Amino acid sequence: MTPTPSQPAATPRLPLAGVPAVVLDTDGVITDSARVHAAAWQTAFDARLAAHPPPDPALRAPFDPHDDYLRYVDGRSRLDGAENFLRSRGLDPDQDTVRAVSEEKDRVFTARLAAGIDAYPGTVRLLHALRAAGVRLAAASASRHARELLDRARVLDLFDALVDGDEARRLGLPGKPDPALFLEAARRLDSPPAATAVVEDALAGVEAGRRGGFHPVIGVDRTAGPGTADRLRAHGADLVVLDLGELVTEAGPGAGSGGERDEREGRHPA
Repeated sequence: MTPTPSQPAATPRLPLAGVPAVVLDTDGVITDSARVHAAAWQTAFDARLAAHPPPDPALRAPFDPHDDYLRYVDGRSRLDGAENFLRSRGLDPDQDTVRAVSEEKDRVFTARLAAGIDAYPGTVRLLHALRAAGVRLAAASASRHARELLDRARVLDLFDALVDGDEARRLGLPGKPDPALFLEAARRLDSPPAATAVVEDALAGVEAGRRGGFHPVIGVDRTAGPGTADRLRAHGADLVVLDLGELVTEAGPGAGSGGERDEREGRHPA
């Protein structure tokens, strides 16, 4: 792909330099949609907790769109996320309850999509650099909205394959931390996991990458909260970055020095 004025010539840095294929999660990695998902879950969960308070008063706190989202929901299917959180509040939800909460979340999220979702500029730079280097790319997501999100963010055409929530359900793929979603994406790229990188921001996602034998597994720490990078590493990330633009070396004078710094940090994470 020929760089445009808005996409200067760039090359991938280690550990992605020389990797033949990369699978990227969508929400929070490619598109700035994780916060919209979290807000939609907050609306759905808080309504449910208000209507059906947990028996234990200590478990009646509202849904936290940061901590609860990362711990129970992020990277999982809607049904799994809904069940995980409700059980964390001491509830034993039946299938109808889980489905009702999931559908309410989806209704709120879909309504908020009208405002538009952008791709992270650093991710777009990395995608262009990887494409220019001949790397095969796949997007993977438990969300059935992934195709729409990528299309609205104007990056869908950068991917050779997409495995979204609809495909996962059609194929009967289990949710993360099971690696099935990533394994299917790698299969469509005709690339073995050991020669395929996974890029994720969710704990369940980096664990799925580790379980699937992918290398390297790169964690994206969008929140940069206390201990969040350590948790990503503990679940299987080989390297943690705040933004995927850190993995790109822009062409021009002095571009190499930053890459060398990042290599040292990648080998010896703080």
